[in-house]
Formats: sequence, C-alpha cells, structure tokens
Amino acid sequence: MRDEAPVVYSAAERLRRGTRDDVREALLDIRTRTLAVADTYVEALGPQLAIPHDPGLNPPRWELGHVAWFQEWWIARNRKRGLGHRADPDHERPPATLAAADAMFDSSRVAHATRWALPLPPIGEVRRWLASTLEATLSHLDALPPNATHDDLYFFRLVALHEAMHAEAACYMARTLGFGVPGLKAAPVVEGEMDVPAQSFRLGGAGDGFCFDNELAAHEVAFSPFRIDAAPVSWDRFGAFVDAGGYAEPRWWTPEGWQWAQQQRGARPAFPRGADAALHLSAHEAQAWCRWAGRRLPTEAEWECAALTQPRFQWGHAWEWTASPFEPYPAFEAHPYRDYSQPWFGSRLVLRGACAATSPWLAHPRYRNFFEPGRTDIFAGFRTCAINPAAPARTRAR
Repeated sequence: MRDEAPVVYSAAERLRRGTRDDVREALLDIRTRTLAVADTYVEALGPQLAIPHDPGLNPPRWELGHVAWFQEWWIARNRKRGLGHRADPDHERPPATLAAADAMFDSSRVAHATRWALPLPPIGEVRRWLASTLEATLSHLDALPPNATHDDLYFFRLVALHEAMHAEAACYMARTLGFGVPGLKAAPVVEGEMDVPAQSFRLGGAGDGFCFDNELAAHEVAFSPFRIDAAPVSWDRFGAFVDAGGYAEPRWWTPEGWQWAQQQRGARPAFPRGADAALHLSAHEAQAWCRWAGRRLPTEAEWECAALTQPRFQWGHAWEWTASPFEPYPAFEAHPYRDYSQPWFGSRLVLRGACAATSPWLAHPRYRNFFEPGRTDIFAGFRTCAINPAAPARTRAR
C-alpha cells in the first residue's frame, strides 16, 4: 500500500485523520456547497420549494432543516461528544434552538411519507437556522486545543460527512426533478485491465482517525490472483450490450432483474454513447451486462484492494456496484448514530467509489455506500472482473 494518500482522496484523509483546523475547513467548504445547491433549487422551484411526493425524494426544506438538526443534535446538544464513538446517544439533551425541530427533522422519528405534510419553516428561516447551528458548531470546535484527540473530533467529522452526503443527494434529486446542478461534468475513462496478485489484504478501517461503523472492524481477506478493469465501464462499452439486444434477452438477467428491466426500461432503451463512464444504471443492468460479456462484478473487498494497491486504478467517475451485499464486518459494533448502518444490513448492495457530485471530503476508498439494486437516480455505474484470469491481461491502463 502507498504511504501517502493519492490526490483523489487526500481531502477525505485530512477530514478523517487531520487536525481541528482541517475539520473546520471541511465544515465551511461543505456548507458552501450546501448553500450553492440550495440556491439552484430556489431558482428552479421558487422559494416554496414544493415538489411532488416520491419515494426517492425528500422535501428540499426538510433536507436543509435535517442537516441543521443533525449538526445541532450531535454537537451543541450532545453532552457526551468528547467520548467519540463510545458516547451514549440516549442521554438527556437540551432542547433544540428551533421550536418543534425534533418532531420535524429527526429522520429516526419522522417517517419518510409524512415529511410532505409537516409544517416546515420557510426557506429563509431554515437558512438562518443552518447558519446559527454552524456558528455554534464552530464555536465548540474552536474551543478544543489544536492537538484535539480523535475522540474530541469524532462528532465534528461525522456532521461534516453527513452534510456532504446530503449535498450529493440534493444533486441526484435535482436530476430526478428535471433540472441540473452546475459544475457536474462526466469524465472519460481510459479502458484497460490490471492483474492483482494473490495476497492477504486488510479490509476496512484501522480505527485510527474517523471510521464509519460499517468500516470496522478491519480484518484480513485472502485473495487469489484476479483481473479487474482499470476504470468503470464506458457508455460505448455498455452500448454494445444494448445494440446486441440485451434488453430483449431474458437469459442475461436474473429473474428479479428481468422483471425490473421490463417495467423500467423496455426492449430498447436509449442511452448516451462515448468514452464517459456509464451512469444511472441499476445493479440489475450491471449484472446483465456481465453475463452477456462473460465477466463478473468485483466484490467490495477486491475493489478496495485494487484501489489501494494498484497505482493505475481509476476511480471517482461513478459509484460502482459490487457483487457484495451490505453486511456487517466481523466484530461490528454500532456507533452512536445507530440508524446509519444497522437497519440496512441484508437489504442493499455495496457500491464503492465516488462521482462528480461527491465532495472530495467524503470520497475515500474504504467508504461503503449502499443502495437497493433497482436504483437508477444515483450516479451509479460499474466495473468488472475476468471470470478466469489465467492468461496475462492483454490491455493495461496507461
């Protein structure tokens, strides 16, 4: 493994393992992005930010209020924050600084379908609350010594990463609603393969600095040699499957995937072409392409191993579906934000990587994203592995 983080995730390493000042910079930078995306929503939808009910969306004012609520809940209202991931989340807390905030913005208590009927504050009031909660967060952060411990910084890192996730979610929700967020550009990939030698690889976080609970505990995984794409599958490469009638051939699909394709895509869906990474594809489509091409999806362990040991491994173009169900690692223990991982084990698939909408503070090769296999609103694509890598790779990334 390389001794230094490559540029693609140096910001994420700074947030996870850096100083108090690194965390401060991340909080401010991520907030700038949050507000810029919010401005795009107001321009597209008007100040009421009214949208139709949809299981893949949240009311925009709820999204922003939830970000403020989450930050205040885990920082200003968290009397145990100095204990880091060992803190008891159920201790008594002071009230929120916004009336009825817990009843409106606590995602653990407020069912998704009910969020459209809530008496949400106007966007101006929500933005003022965002500003005041961030001001309080920075005040608590600045009160820490420059050499603050990882426990001291745990919740500050958590709220920064949480906000980065919601800023990205706002980008794919905007696409669903029919408008774009400026600055999101697809990136071409350089196709090729790389051989990863047999080895024992330590999967997961070491626990030094910040780790999400689902990244722990780190454990050894033994690999036979495998061959993996140097980059995600491009539109041109995926398009060959479409041209070959892949969406009209049930033999390439799992039964669940075939039913999904019939309902969601039809026999000849229209997709872009070009060298950019293919995006907004479901896991069903990734699996079908692999069957057609005589390939397979990598496991998340193979993906992480290749990302951290192969200098020519390209990532950051797309969230990449893997063959791995979202399950706990050995010796998993839920962290104080208990609803982050545990409720979703066994019902989702793991995606690795990052996309154009992902904050550099969030994009990390050990980060485990997870979604239902039929989702296409997210910026998801895939890469593949050879089924039988006996011969040397013919084409290598340059």
